[in-house]
Order: sequence, then structure tokens, then C-alpha cells
Amino acid sequence: MKRNYTKILAGFSVLLVVLVLADTSAAQRRKARGKKYSKAQVENVIKRVETRADNFVDNFDESLDNSRLDGSEREDDLMKRARELENETDELEREFDKSDRWIDNKAQVRTVLDLASDINRTMKNRKLGKKTESNWARLRYELNTLAKIYKLPAVGSSAYR
Repeated sequence: MKRNYTKILAGFSVLLVVLVLADTSAAQRRKARGKKYSKAQVENVIKRVETRADNFVDNFDESLDNSRLDGSEREDDLMKRARELENETDELEREFDKSDRWIDNKAQVRTVLDLASDINRTMKNRKLGKKTESNWARLRYELNTLAKIYKLPAVGSSAYR
């Protein structure tokens, strides 16, 4: 009898632990999904995006100059897109400072992510050197952080052109 009582108590204890852990993990998921960002937090991400975009464009230009694309129309087109990305990140930073609520810039963030997705296709298809690829990886990481904040698809998603 004592043995059965011990088994029942052990089973009940395990069930109780499982239920408590399940409830705790569900609460953590809800908290992460509904995270509120302050304007200062979003501003820091935007500043990192803008700085990394500037660095990337410089390296990208240099890499294209040292590639087989140098002097071609394709090089000009790629640099035009990269400069558009750089200009849009500059504009995003300026406009972000003007608004009271960070969510007001969602359309601009989507434009930046759209341009970045176009460049991402190029970066996936070409070898442009470790420095440029490393700069792109850092920029893409920050852009995807911004996408998460604004609940937009990540860079490279089929949601963009």
C-alpha cells in the first residue's frame, strides 16, 4: 500500500511540475511576442543601421571596382541601389527624429528593407570579398532587428519584390 501511495504521489508531482513549466513558458512567449520598445531603443537600432549602411556602401563600391563588373552598366545599377539604401537609411534617421511615435516610420522601414532585399540577392550570388560580406552580414542583422521591431518580414523574404 505504501508503495502505491509513493507512486501516486510521484506521478502527481511530475504532473504538477509539467503544468507549472508549461504555463511559465507560455507566459514567456507572450511577453516576448508583445514586447514594447521605447523610442530610444528603436532610435539606437536605426542609428546602427545607418552607420552600418554607410560602411557597407563604401566596401561594396570598392569590391565592385575590383570585380569583373568594374566599368559595366551592372556595376552602375548595383551602386545606384546601394546608394539608394544609404540615402533611405539617412532619411529614416532624420524622419524618425521628427516624429513622436516610432511606429509612424513603418512605411519608411519597409522601403529600406525592400532595397536591402534587392542587395541581398546580389550578395548571395556574388563573392565580393570577406570585408564586404562581413559588413553586409552585420548590416543585414541590424535590418532584421528593425524588421522584428516593426513586425515586418526579414531581409530576403519573398514579401519584397
